[in-house]
Amino acid sequence: MVARALELDLRFWVPAGVIGQAWRSGRRQARLAQLLNSALVDIVPLADREARAAGQLCGATRTRDVIDASVVLLARTQGVPAVTSDVEDLSRLDPDLELIRI
Repeated sequence: MVARALELDLRFWVPAGVIGQAWRSGRRQARLAQLLNSALVDIVPLADREARAAGQLCGATRTRDVIDASVVLLARTQGVPAVTSDVEDLSRLDPDLELIRI
């Protein structure tokens, strides 16, 4: 997927909280580190406004994962599909959002 994105000059927006969920050991995650440091990726902080919006989305959908909610909100803002392994969870937050399962 990353190779194809490079060919097409596509971008990825990654909420900072997603990195916290995925990151465990920099020595073992060299490929992930390389991707996150690439020009393809913009890491988006979870600032106060975004955190409140994610919390509100969780409240409205009776879910708990603020990081998943931040993924949904960022995808909506950018007008792009969300790339995820949590299709079911993200679908609960927004059944109309286009999702790409990995």
